[in-house]
Amino acid sequence: MLRSKSLLAVLFLLSAVGAAHAQSGDGSEPQFLAISIFVGFVLFSLFITYLAAKRTSSAQEFYAAGSGLTGFQNGLAIAGDWMSAATFLGMSGLVFIFGVDGIVYAVGAAISWPIIMFVLADRVRNLGKYTYVDVIAYRLQSTPVRILLSFSGLTIVFLYMIAQMLGAGALIQILFGLPYEYAVVLVGLLMTIYVGLGGMLATSWIQIIKAVILLFGGTLLLILTLNQFGFSFGAMLSGAVEQSPRGEGILNAGNLIKDPISAISLGLAFLFGPAGLPHILMRFFTVPNGRAARASVAYASIFIGYFQIVVFLIGLGAISLLFANGGFFDEDGALIGGANMTALHLSNLLGGELLLGVVSAVTFATILAVVAGLTLSAASVFSHDLYASVIANGEGNEKTEVQISRISTLVVGLIAIGLGLLFEKQNVAYMATLSLAVAASVNFVLLSLSLFWNGLTTRGAIVGGALGLLTAIGLVILSKPIWVDVFGNASPIYPYAHPTLFSMSVTIVFAVFVSVTDRSASAAKERSMFADQEAASEFAAPAE
Repeated sequence: MLRSKSLLAVLFLLSAVGAAHAQSGDGSEPQFLAISIFVGFVLFSLFITYLAAKRTSSAQEFYAAGSGLTGFQNGLAIAGDWMSAATFLGMSGLVFIFGVDGIVYAVGAAISWPIIMFVLADRVRNLGKYTYVDVIAYRLQSTPVRILLSFSGLTIVFLYMIAQMLGAGALIQILFGLPYEYAVVLVGLLMTIYVGLGGMLATSWIQIIKAVILLFGGTLLLILTLNQFGFSFGAMLSGAVEQSPRGEGILNAGNLIKDPISAISLGLAFLFGPAGLPHILMRFFTVPNGRAARASVAYASIFIGYFQIVVFLIGLGAISLLFANGGFFDEDGALIGGANMTALHLSNLLGGELLLGVVSAVTFATILAVVAGLTLSAASVFSHDLYASVIANGEGNEKTEVQISRISTLVVGLIAIGLGLLFEKQNVAYMATLSLAVAASVNFVLLSLSLFWNGLTTRGAIVGGALGLLTAIGLVILSKPIWVDVFGNASPIYPYAHPTLFSMSVTIVFAVFVSVTDRSASAAKERSMFADQEAASEFAAPAE
């Protein structure tokens, strides 16, 4: 109850500060109906979290919701995890700016799921306990593998977290009339309190509910958008060409991705990245067996594919409607709040304050749910992969492990606030693809090699994974979005936008080369254990 009161205090403080700031003339006028819907929805989410928190005490319940979700429920939760602020706000913004070239993000988001469903889902579920690291460490030396993958996992989580903080900050900025910096700080504090309550059970149910209403809200906004064009896709496309500053250029490829290296890297990130995301892989442990894990991915693929099409069409319709209206642009001709706010401005145009409130509430719930999954994933790194498995060497108690997880949520929240402030001007969809690049380059490669190649050794995994991780991070820092846009340098050292082609190649080459040349006794033992791992991956599931 104390935690619930703390969150209520933050919500009311947020409303009061936003209203006061708007009345002072420094920000935009607060949308009071939208705020009411927004706060009501968050309180409803809090109530669900509070109920779930009372049922969460053991590590199994905290990390994996007691493995009690059905395939359909977990499929909705996976879809909720994936349908983030990067999807709804970022992709619609990319289409608004770059036109149909933004469809690469819509298609790319769907292509990885068959790999997860047919290749990884049941094996990961059968071999792991709480995290994908359990799977990779099954026949390798646990301590060095867990330390390496902890760095990789945290890098992915924080890159993905940036996208959520950008969306949340801009959303609160519009709704409450707060400067972006204040919005990010308050949202970060709110998220930290929210996430610390209920573990995976609460997170799962918030994601399930959020996925349902996001699908409904997105569909409603699309219907209202299409209605403006007589439900004619041709009329929508013609209006976009007529109103866009790019003219017919919005129909051409190359507006968003201008060189083949970046195109290949982005494709690899989309193809293999989701199969290496810690918060997605973690969801396979919330179901009772491998069959349910595969069913989860099948359901998730349907929901995600549909939603990607919806968001793409929303972004396309916004080109015509927002440019024709003109009231959503500042004196410099830029969209107020940036391109990330395309869907929210369109909601305000088509449905007024009521629809803006509904879409804003759904969007913020999306951010809360995704951040909950990310924070839980980061917390599991500190508590399960580092404390329980490395520091305590498997001899720690569950109560301490769960306590460390809860403390970790505070640390993650503070780091997320700092990153949200640092990367204020970046597009949320782009920041999310950077996390996919690291996930594909390190986690997916090592997970696949550990599952399907008997020659992988600990030395190979460590050398290949470490070099791949350093390559991915280094190239991201040296690219234009960071080296120029964030650090203010004149030109980038790395000329491409995405690192996956190079970083993924580094991981594969060195992991294979070092493993093949490893003649140590431990390497021989690790190769011999592959047969046992194969048997466990196929038959370890509980009886149907």
